[in-house]
Amino acid sequence: MQRRNFLQACLGITALLLLPLRALAAAWNKSAFESTTLDGALQGLNVAKLEPSSEIEITAPAYAENGAIVQVEITSRIANTESIFILAEKNPTPLIAHFTFSNGAEPFVVTRIKMAETADVVALVKAGDRYYKAGRKVEVSENGCG
Repeated sequence: MQRRNFLQACLGITALLLLPLRALAAAWNKSAFESTTLDGALQGLNVAKLEPSSEIEITAPAYAENGAIVQVEITSRIANTESIFILAEKNPTPLIAHFTFSNGAEPFVVTRIKMAETADVVALVKAGDRYYKAGRKVEVSENGCG
């Protein structure tokens, strides 16, 4: 009987640990992440209008030898930044990442991305009901999405 109680307790704990994963899966925007075009990704994110902004800073190499490892840093100085999205226009699936910020969190991201070929890395920032964008061209010599 002790073994049965132990197994039931383990199953209960496992179920509790998986609940947050279900919540994360529900928050994942499948249509935007699986879109094969930049416009499709924007449509999946429900972005109607993008405003260019100099308040978004993108730090990325002008030239990347290997598209499999391109380090990108994004900082938003836009008040009340809620989310930062990273897109690479010519990738097989352009939407690369989505970061959400809670109140008071510094809207700053450092990550490594894969790029299929030379293209603009686009950072979108959501603040309230508005979307802002900035881009930086990264020249890639070796395809990273193969």
